[in-house]
Amino acid sequence: MATLNVFSQPWQPTIYPSFCCSNTNNNAYHHSNNCKLNLFSNSHHFSVLSTQSSSSKPPQLPPHFSKSGSGSSWLQNSSTADSIEYRKRPLCCVFPTKPAQVSSVQDLFEFICSGPLLDKIGMTQEKVAESIDKWLSYGRNLCTLFQLNELYLTEPQKARVYHYYVPVFLWCEQEVALHRSKFKDEEDIPPLVIGFSAPQGCGKTTLVFALDYLFRLTGRKCATISIDDFYLTAEGQNKLGEANPGNALLQLRGNAGSHDLALSVETLTALTKMTREGIKMKLPRYDKSAFSGRGDRSDPSTWPEVEGPLTVVLFEGWMLGFKPLPVEAVKVVDPQLEIVNKNLEAYYDAWDKYIKSWIVIKIKDPNCVYQWRLQAEIAMREAGKPGMSDDEVRDFVSRYLPAYNAYLPTLYSQGPNGSDPQHLLTIEIDEKRNPILGV
Repeated sequence: MATLNVFSQPWQPTIYPSFCCSNTNNNAYHHSNNCKLNLFSNSHHFSVLSTQSSSSKPPQLPPHFSKSGSGSSWLQNSSTADSIEYRKRPLCCVFPTKPAQVSSVQDLFEFICSGPLLDKIGMTQEKVAESIDKWLSYGRNLCTLFQLNELYLTEPQKARVYHYYVPVFLWCEQEVALHRSKFKDEEDIPPLVIGFSAPQGCGKTTLVFALDYLFRLTGRKCATISIDDFYLTAEGQNKLGEANPGNALLQLRGNAGSHDLALSVETLTALTKMTREGIKMKLPRYDKSAFSGRGDRSDPSTWPEVEGPLTVVLFEGWMLGFKPLPVEAVKVVDPQLEIVNKNLEAYYDAWDKYIKSWIVIKIKDPNCVYQWRLQAEIAMREAGKPGMSDDEVRDFVSRYLPAYNAYLPTLYSQGPNGSDPQHLLTIEIDEKRNPILGV
C-alpha cells in the first residue's frame, strides 16, 4: 500500500500552545481564542462549548464518572484517573515521563486496523490510511477531554479511544452526511436523531458524552437527551405504584409506563424544529439521586438550554427500540410484564419514530447489569451523593431483568422498533464494556 510509506517516521504530535495550560484557575481551561471549558460538574447531563462562542455552557462529565463508576473502568490505569473523579480541573496534555506506548503513526495505524468495528462502519485499511489525520485529531481531542496521556495510553485506554469512540463518531458523521444530503440547499434541515439503545451501566452515557464533545469541537451543534429525562415525577411514580400494588415492576422508575410520554413528544418535536439561528429551548432533566435514589424530575430552572440550528440529537436509553410482544410470550418470562407490554405499545410514537439512525450496544448476559449498576451507585456514594445500598441496587435491577430477558432477543435479531437496517450499527461489548467481534 503505497500510501503507508508516510507512516515509517515516528509520529511527532502537534502540541498547540493553548494546550499547555499555565492558568492557575482550576475552574476553566482557556483556549488561545478565550474559549472556556469547565469540564467537571455534578450535573446529570453535559454540554460542550463550541470554539466559536464563549457564552455557552461548558462540558460536564456525566454522573457516576469515576474509576469505579459506570463506563469508566478503562480509566483505572491512567495517571490522571484518581484526579478525574467529580472535580473541576483544567484540560491539558500530559507530557510523557516514560517511553511512549503509541510511538508512531505506523503503530497506531496497525492498531486502528485491528479494531472490531472497522468493517461495521465501512472502513478498509486504505480508507483509514486516507483519513489518518482525522483519526489522530479525534483521538488527541478525546485524550485531552478525558485527561489521558496521548503518548502513553494503556491498552484499555487505547482500545476505548481508537476501537470504540472514534469509529462510532466516524459512523455518526457518515449518517449525518447522508441525512443532510436528502435536503435541498434552500430547505431547513432538521437535526438527525441518533438513538442509542444499551443496557444500564454499559457506558452509553460516557459514549454519548464523547460524541457530543467531538460534534461541537468540529463546529456542529448537538443536543443530548436520555429516556431518564422523561421519567414521571416522584409524585407521578408514587401514583403509578399505588395503581399497580401487586406489580413490583412498576413500583420504581424504569419500565414502560413510568415515563411522561407527552413530555417526550413535546421535547422531541421541538428539537426536530430547531433548524435556525436564534431558536432556543430547555431540555428536561432528571435527578436520580433525589429521594435517596428513587429519583425525581429536576427543577425546570436547572434545565440546560440549547440553541439552533442543531445538526444532531443524541438520544440514549436502556429500552429504546423495544417492541411489544405477544402477551403469552412475555407472561412466560414474568406475568407482571403483561401490563408493561401493553404500556410499550405507546412508546413507538413517543420515542422511536423520531430516531432515524440507531446504535445498539449488545451484551451477552443481562445479569452483568447488576454489577455495572452497583459500581455506579458506589461511585455516587463515594462522591458524597445519596445513592442506593447494595441490597437496594439488587432489588432495583431485578425490576429491569424481566424486560431485558423478554425484549433483548428481538432487539438483537430484528433491530429496534421501526429501524432501517441500512442505518443501524450493532456493537457487542464484553464485561469491561469494550467492543468485541461477534455480531
